[in-house]
Amino acid sequence: MHDAFASARRVFADADEALGFAVSELCFNGPDDALKLTMNTQPAILTVSVATLRVLEERGVRPDFVAGHSLGEYSALVAAGALTLADAVRTVRKRGIFMQEAVPVGRGAMAAVLGLDASLVEAACLEAAEGGTVSPANFNAPDQTVIAGDAAAVGRASEAARRMGAKRVLPLPVSAPFHCGLMAPARDRLAAELERVRFEDLRIPLVNNAEAEAMTEGAAVRESLVRQVCAPVRWVECVRRLVESGVDTFVEVGPGRVLSGLVRKIAPQACTLNVDGMRSLEALASTRADATM
Repeated sequence: MHDAFASARRVFADADEALGFAVSELCFNGPDDALKLTMNTQPAILTVSVATLRVLEERGVRPDFVAGHSLGEYSALVAAGALTLADAVRTVRKRGIFMQEAVPVGRGAMAAVLGLDASLVEAACLEAAEGGTVSPANFNAPDQTVIAGDAAAVGRASEAARRMGAKRVLPLPVSAPFHCGLMAPARDRLAAELERVRFEDLRIPLVNNAEAEAMTEGAAVRESLVRQVCAPVRWVECVRRLVESGVDTFVEVGPGRVLSGLVRKIAPQACTLNVDGMRSLEALASTRADATM
């Protein structure tokens, strides 16, 4: 995308200027260890996603709704006109720093529980807490729930989930336990930061993570982003709300195709596409042409 489209190159240049360092260099050349730090990962993913978005806009792709998973909600808000790219990359850079600093390294953990109903995962967390913190962090699919909290409590909840019939429980290689009560210090710092950011009302409705509600008011979105830090990502409910609203095609914009896979589990009748490079961009163009015919 970067080499082929001037609009994509402008996004990288604008992000570099807004951040005061070359996030573009990190995206293309690493080093990998630096890119994996959440304070760098967050603006890097957002920049790549918005660069892809601008190319799609040039080609006439216009969504009826937007949604994003956790960090992706910020890219969705750029797409909806609520945030400028500069404000978004600066904010997610600070969001990453706040999250990293909220919990000492080694204290927190996350794990993906596969093949167990979400209600049973919640019960496993309640059983395992024992005065610590562990709770669902991402309701990703009907058979996939991610948990987060104190490392010891996450370990106990993982064992409880296995006893309850989970097919697999996979520890996740993350730098912090996102979307749980341990993120309260990050939430409070981000709330203060977001008060200094201008939010416009949205041109396109956003279905938000925290409540899976369609939102168009900038002020309400700001408050939702604060709640999102400690609240679970209700991705299953988000997708179902979009389907109920008439959405039948989901286009995942940015690196990877994880969300496309989750959407297929939640709404198997929906068409899912992802755009993260030239090949997938051309595939989308072909699909749209076939649909028009």
